[in-house]
Amino acid sequence: MTAPLVYVMGPSGAGKDSVLNRARETMAADLPVAFAHRYITRPADTGGENHVALSPAEFARRRACGLFALHWQAHGNEYGIGSEIEAWRQAGLIVVVSGSREHFLTSGDCAAHTVPVLITAPKEHLHARLAQRGRETASAVGKRLERGAAYDLDVPGLTVIVNDGTLDAAAHAFVRLLATLRPPARDARRQA
Repeated sequence: MTAPLVYVMGPSGAGKDSVLNRARETMAADLPVAFAHRYITRPADTGGENHVALSPAEFARRRACGLFALHWQAHGNEYGIGSEIEAWRQAGLIVVVSGSREHFLTSGDCAAHTVPVLITAPKEHLHARLAQRGRETASAVGKRLERGAAYDLDVPGLTVIVNDGTLDAAAHAFVRLLATLRPPARDARRQA
């Protein structure tokens, strides 16, 4: 049986990367979870998430060769999740990806065994966090906030985590969700 794909999304500034990084640090070592890196046509030294930086030509070549399980465009960049996640899921690992709300809503790629998760925060938190990271101009921050407000997610099974308190509280909520997705122990399945 294919393990679940946990598709995390939310507006820029919601703290998705921070929540995912903290969850990685605090979850039990025996929880069968793999966090997928994103491949992005953005330089690696821009701060924020630990991603694999690709040139536009490299990205296009990998996409043409079918090396992405998921891919989309946003904020002037190409984003991809490597096709290796399918092997991880077949091996019984719950795979966590950080994706795009627009991609999720318009793509049929995410249908089977997908657990949608929205990490969000109040608008004032989003604005402060985007301004603090210093990656964009005030105008670009405004555009990100407008884009973020444009997507209303009303999808079955959606888990919403509001990241407006401590980072640990949001990360623990995410880890609790992952723990509910743990497949039965292999030994227990053999004995049954």
